[in-house]
Amino acid sequence: MQSYTTKLKSYFEKHANPSQAAPMKKYMRDQFEYLGIKTPQSKLLMKEFISEHGLPPIEGLDEILRDLWSLPQREFQYAAMNLLDKFEKRLPENFISTLEYLIVTKSWWDTVDALASHPVGTHFKRFPKTREKYLMKWRTSKNMWLRRTAILFQLGYKKDTDFGLLCDIIRENLGSDEFFINKAIGWALRQYAYTDAKAVKKFVKETNLHPLSQREAMKHL
Repeated sequence: MQSYTTKLKSYFEKHANPSQAAPMKKYMRDQFEYLGIKTPQSKLLMKEFISEHGLPPIEGLDEILRDLWSLPQREFQYAAMNLLDKFEKRLPENFISTLEYLIVTKSWWDTVDALASHPVGTHFKRFPKTREKYLMKWRTSKNMWLRRTAILFQLGYKKDTDFGLLCDIIRENLGSDEFFINKAIGWALRQYAYTDAKAVKKFVKETNLHPLSQREAMKHL
């Protein structure tokens, strides 16, 4: 474990709150252990830590993220996400393999959705060839979280959204009984509706969407 990770781990553990840890764990359906540090405080601790220790060199980021991902308490994965945000616009092209590892490891909506809509979305904009290669694999993957990422990565694209691509990926997932897939479909459509409501209405009308997807897509229309 890198010394940067060791210092960060020690810093967070000093602020653990066991009385909050149990309800936080319960809220996440007992998927993960918690230190009991809520999000606002976690962000503040990261800001203080970076102020004192600086950011690590980008060459060591992969190892640090994997170190933090290996720790049992979920706050360390959130800390990793916070750290990743600082490097989002200057990650090397081959960092996609690290992003993929983070998506498929300790997967749950809290980390996957943040990864999909921020570092992955940014990375795919910066590197179209990487986007083409990895989307081809992710959109038909047996791993549900990779498919969810393929649906959600354009959430922040607005007018730059490739709506035809989104529709194709959605069609590939029709008939799924997986809650997280159907929810993602509705969310992606609802988000794009802010840019082109007419296109979304037309697609929803012509497509046999799961009721959950349809409700989510039309929520604000």
